[in-house]
Amino acid sequence: MRVSTLLESKPREVITVSSSTSVDDAMDKLISNNIGCLPVVDDEGSLIGIVSDKDIFAKIHETKGDYHNLTVNDVMEKAVIVGLLSDDISYIASIMDKNWIRHVPIVEEDSLVGLVSLRDILKANTQTTAIENRYLRQHLDGMHSRDRSADV
Repeated sequence: MRVSTLLESKPREVITVSSSTSVDDAMDKLISNNIGCLPVVDDEGSLIGIVSDKDIFAKIHETKGDYHNLTVNDVMEKAVIVGLLSDDISYIASIMDKNWIRHVPIVEEDSLVGLVSLRDILKANTQTTAIENRYLRQHLDGMHSRDRSADV
């Protein structure tokens, strides 16, 4: 399955922040939307970074709780691993596994067009496996019913 197909089935838009967003506001967005990361975009919508709940948690620990004056720019990852709409989800999954990340922003001509999470890949793979299993069961059932009719 291609990333473009996976993104078509996702119901919501990607929630983003700017680099000047306060860490407190970023945490509010993460918690209120029940998500694990926020792509960071500039005024033109170009991806410039990503901030995850883990990044924020690490910074809170590092600063011993003195983080309220920090912005997303202070905690975001600027070297972002991205995917393309034409990528296969198995490729995106291998990137996630190799780099120990849970989210891959999808870009087209430097603009953010989507976000693929580990959960998205798991869901897509589970659906594909269920469909394949059903097809195989139907195929085998059809073969067995033909075999039985030959015995009669």
